[in-house]
Amino acid sequence: MVTSYALPEGFSDFDMVAFGSAFLVGGVLGFFLNAISIVSFLAVKEMRTPSNFFIFNLALADISLNVNGIIAGYASFLRHWPYGPEGCQNHGFQGMVSVLASMNFIAAVAWDRYHQYCTKQKLFWSSSMTIAGIVWVLSIFWAYLPLNGWGEYDFEPLRTCCTLDYSKGDRNYTTYMLTLTFFYLIIPALTMLTSYQSIQKQFKKTRQYKLNTAWPLRVTLLCWGPYVLLCMYASVENARLVPPKLRMVLPVLAKTAPVFHALLYAFGSQGYRAGIWQFLTGKKMALAEKSK
Repeated sequence: MVTSYALPEGFSDFDMVAFGSAFLVGGVLGFFLNAISIVSFLAVKEMRTPSNFFIFNLALADISLNVNGIIAGYASFLRHWPYGPEGCQNHGFQGMVSVLASMNFIAAVAWDRYHQYCTKQKLFWSSSMTIAGIVWVLSIFWAYLPLNGWGEYDFEPLRTCCTLDYSKGDRNYTTYMLTLTFFYLIIPALTMLTSYQSIQKQFKKTRQYKLNTAWPLRVTLLCWGPYVLLCMYASVENARLVPPKLRMVLPVLAKTAPVFHALLYAFGSQGYRAGIWQFLTGKKMALAEKSK
């Protein structure tokens, strides 16, 4: 006997399939790309450098977000959330840890590249591992706070995935959201902006352009900017006034970030890409550790 479930308000059966497909395609593609990045780092000894360790951790954070999206896609095809209220809380927590860690690691990569190309300071393993450890601990801490009363996790409008509940817009939500926006969007974005501007100036002096300095920040703002604006809007107005389909398009867009991160930071980094090629083909390649 097949159990039927009432569709969420504002969504048709086609919408459930469409959003589920978008979650699933983005999640599976990102999972595949980031899995290659992770396994390559572990398998190819020459890749294991302090700088590449940041990209490795970024891939770990992003593949976790890919899993989060795949679960949302699966639930969308079922037309309901199958894991209960506790599963919703776990899903929201896991997704938040992934997002916060990812945002900090792209900032860490920008900071490292600034020193690599502008100050010529070498990154040591002790510094790289310490920074990575701090990023993960802080991400878990901030993601845990909604489970402890500051902020709250609840269903997205599609009711097949869970995230920070912006529907209330009360003081509890607003203070938590403003704090997160400052520490996990504004500061990383400013770090990327200043770092890549300095790198671009250095490239103009040397006439050696070793990486694209414009796209990292653009991708971050394009993927996460609209969703953060929705969350900020919820601090001053009732977010339910925004059409539910639009409110679902924004998190789907945000969860494409891991795909772009893999292409920009792993496959788009000369040294990391060479290691991936070596892992996939078995052919030795000179890993240009200083070329990112």
